Amino acid sequence: MTVSPFSPDRRGFLAATGTAFAALAASGCSTNNVVAAASPSLTGYGDLVPDPDGLLDLPRGFSYRVVSSLGDMMSDGLKVPDRADGMGCFDLGDGKFALVRNHELTPDKDGGGDIPMGFDRVDGKTVMPGGTTTLVLDAATLRVERQYRSLAGTVRNCAGGITPWGSWLTCEEAVFGASDRNEHDHGWVFEVPAGAGSLVNPAPLKAMGRFNHEAACVDPGTGVVYLTEDRPDSLLYRFVPDAKGDLAKGGRLEALALAGGITDSRNRSDRSMAVGDWHRVRWIPLDNVEAPEDDLRKRGAAQGGLIIARGEGIWMGDGEMYFTATSGGTAGLGQIFRMRPGTGGRPDALELFFESATRDQFNYGDNLCVAPNGHLVVCEDQYSEVVENHLRGITPEGHAYPLGLIRIQTEPAGACFSPDGRTLFVNLYSPAKTLAITGPWTA
Repeated sequence: MTVSPFSPDRRGFLAATGTAFAALAASGCSTNNVVAAASPSLTGYGDLVPDPDGLLDLPRGFSYRVVSSLGDMMSDGLKVPDRADGMGCFDLGDGKFALVRNHELTPDKDGGGDIPMGFDRVDGKTVMPGGTTTLVLDAATLRVERQYRSLAGTVRNCAGGITPWGSWLTCEEAVFGASDRNEHDHGWVFEVPAGAGSLVNPAPLKAMGRFNHEAACVDPGTGVVYLTEDRPDSLLYRFVPDAKGDLAKGGRLEALALAGGITDSRNRSDRSMAVGDWHRVRWIPLDNVEAPEDDLRKRGAAQGGLIIARGEGIWMGDGEMYFTATSGGTAGLGQIFRMRPGTGGRPDALELFFESATRDQFNYGDNLCVAPNGHLVVCEDQYSEVVENHLRGITPEGHAYPLGLIRIQTEPAGACFSPDGRTLFVNLYSPAKTLAITGPWTA
């Protein structure tokens, strides 16, 4: 299936088509002291308190501030663009940290304005508007010291992932070819150093595959990158680099399969996966990964690759990772999987960690991260007549609870914690805002 960047209705397209909890230190969006006993109860932090400003309800004791908004003038003379999505947080040293923030923009709906350089242009003129912005903040005050465009010329930069070496992997959630309106193929991953300081030279990491990318995470021990794909019949991929920490040197791309013969995780008519059961993993080598026919998932599935219902957010922990399947499960409301890469000769293993049964419990989980107390924080991404996108907490035991309620018609996205674990940063997709949430994350 080829998606044109000039057909930008993202919602219509998507409709059609334990140890990890302490893992923040390895990820870059982290806290150094995670204590299981400090976790709140199974009901979370208590009832949500209505926000008098009508933006975000939070539990008592929590508060937020807006640190960046659509249209704010940035340090490079450009304005903060719309559609803020995935995001990562990095320690820059000297009491500073950076947020690298995706913007899921398309050429027909969102103009590139005066962006001076980028990966691709429309009609050879205007730089395509997708890419990233970077915010440099004072760690003590959360004051934004600088904002600037750090990547441009890409399309629908949805999510991505942080690397242990201090960069953000930003992923294009669109697959379309060069045409009489644009010079390059799209559907790639790009790397943006957290301390870039200005627009980076946009170089696609083509060995990581061309598909409808969503998010990425890196195993700090091996340098292997795990990649999700936002399609109703997606796969989970891993990229094994030839040189750890240097993705531009290439590597091999593989798709996840289960050794026991299960090939579909969606639990539709056949509930093949039960919550809490572990399954041995095998990996299918993929060739022709630049995929001019956009058929990587189909070729992988034909070899036994595990089909996933819209793989989206993924987060690497200490020896294990979590990823969402946004529309998976018997009720079609979402699943969360946990995967443990094998060590000491043991094979990799996959568990269905959570599956939602009702909308009140969990509805279309997208981006996710890990809180300092060891709970998952998941961003809901559902659009219905009733505006009820939440930030959801998930306890280590797999219990879901409301952590925040977005009071406007948009989705939360890009949840990640500051390096000291005291602040949760979250984007509101459109009109774009970046919020800093503080509160009693640990006792």
